[in-house]
Amino acid sequence: MTTEKRGNNWTAYYDPDTKRYFAEIMYTSREGREQYDYEITQDIFSLLGTFNDDIDNEMLIKTAKMTYSFENTMYGTLGPERTVWDEEANEAMNNYEKKRKSRKKKK
Repeated sequence: MTTEKRGNNWTAYYDPDTKRYFAEIMYTSREGREQYDYEITQDIFSLLGTFNDDIDNEMLIKTAKMTYSFENTMYGTLGPERTVWDEEANEAMNNYEKKRKSRKKKK
């Protein structure tokens, strides 16, 4: 089973240890950075990457429960600089990302 899918501005993960799915949308430019994390469903994960346009993938991800956002631009903060809606889900996603990165280093 695929445990990671990627697009231009999004990445989706499946953590087989916790059997949970997560997605991250990130925009970076000269003006700043925006990051949005979501806990997605298996159905959303399976559909990601099947669209011709990445905007459709992002719109699908945005239908899920947002767990974290970071918005900071040179024009001022668009919202709270850091907002976490679901601490537990955000921590689970961060733990999986750390495990995934440590596996890549070992290879």
